[in-house]
Amino acid sequence: MIWNPAAECLTPAARETLQTERLRATLEWAAERVPFYAARLAGRPRRDLTDLGTLPFTLKSDLREHYPFGLFAVPRTELARLHASSGTKGKPTVVGYTAGDLDVWREAMARVLVAAGARAGDTLHNAFGYGLFTGGLGFHDGAERVGLSVVPVASGNTARQILLLQDFTPAGLCATPSFALHIAETLEEQGGDPRALGLRYGLYGAEPWSEQLRGALERAFGCPAYDVYGLSEIVGPGVAGECERRQGLHLADDHFFPEIIDPSSGAVLPPGHEGELVLTTLTKRALPMIRYRTGDITTLTTGACPCGRTSARIARIKGRADDMLVVKGVNVYPSEIERTLLAVDELLPNYQLIVDRTSTLARLEVQVEAVPALLARCDGFDAAHPALADLRRRVGEQLTKTIGLRAEVTLVPPRTLPRSEGKAVRVIEKRGPAAVD
Repeated sequence: MIWNPAAECLTPAARETLQTERLRATLEWAAERVPFYAARLAGRPRRDLTDLGTLPFTLKSDLREHYPFGLFAVPRTELARLHASSGTKGKPTVVGYTAGDLDVWREAMARVLVAAGARAGDTLHNAFGYGLFTGGLGFHDGAERVGLSVVPVASGNTARQILLLQDFTPAGLCATPSFALHIAETLEEQGGDPRALGLRYGLYGAEPWSEQLRGALERAFGCPAYDVYGLSEIVGPGVAGECERRQGLHLADDHFFPEIIDPSSGAVLPPGHEGELVLTTLTKRALPMIRYRTGDITTLTTGACPCGRTSARIARIKGRADDMLVVKGVNVYPSEIERTLLAVDELLPNYQLIVDRTSTLARLEVQVEAVPALLARCDGFDAAHPALADLRRRVGEQLTKTIGLRAEVTLVPPRTLPRSEGKAVRVIEKRGPAAVD
């Protein structure tokens, strides 16, 4: 089923015409109403999509430098809602929506939900955080647009999550993948079976996650796990999402125009090449974003999907450009390590990366939990036990092959590493004055 065939199944020519018309209108709107863009767009061509690649990028730092409302294109009296980032690395990035922008957001989310199998009348258990974070309300409003019954549980309080999942028997669950796994793990420890919840689909996002983690989620809940992508600067969740064919995430590219660039040079790359995703909003009015550098590493695919949709698709996010670790001169994405760890049956999908930069050369330690069955065969946890030593050796060798770097593997008992009820913290960096990457 397709939510909006007229928009999601456009011919290439019709899609390009629509994108061009909307891009021209957005550039004119931004130049007239936002001094920041008026200065940047002055004297630059704005005729068609090919001119877009000549325009300057917008960065997250631009939003922080114009905090809180300096990039808004409408007066505050026309705003229907405000959201903001956590601001853990400085001032938060503030985003705003007109009533029309919220309609665009609901439309984009409705497409994502229906593509993953949601149908009117379903009950959706929403375990994303509500508040200034866009996740909870983004899923909530889109689900109501489709005609779902939303259980607005929000994140946290795992015991209540389990109670409501068991008692309300929803068709779908949406959450961060790490929190969903935590719910399943906790339920199993209580003697329950997550598969008995009867979920038909799970929608996960807000943090990078691998195919191996998808497999862990699907084994835990017994239903397909779909990837949902979004970011508050563009709209929130719903920018893209997987259909039931799962051959990439369909972008709502009639609202958000995508480019892939070389992260170092900024040069636009052709479809199929890996690089940084850049997005331009085509229909937003409160906060138009022109060539916004998302920092997310992916590839772009054009052409029709077997599902019938013709919109551009992105590959699942490999990681963020600014999350890439440089250890002893080697570039490492945490998702690459995750894929390696979760391919090992004796390991649980709970890990943490410790990058120690307190000495002259950086050191990478990978802490990961061993499965209870292995520890039972070892009569408890003893790091020196031959079975654990062999596992540690095998994991270390496989990591070296995958990332081209030797990592120190530390096996720990189940439930040793911290669990997240929101976005998982996978990387901890220790820094010293003499650190060298």
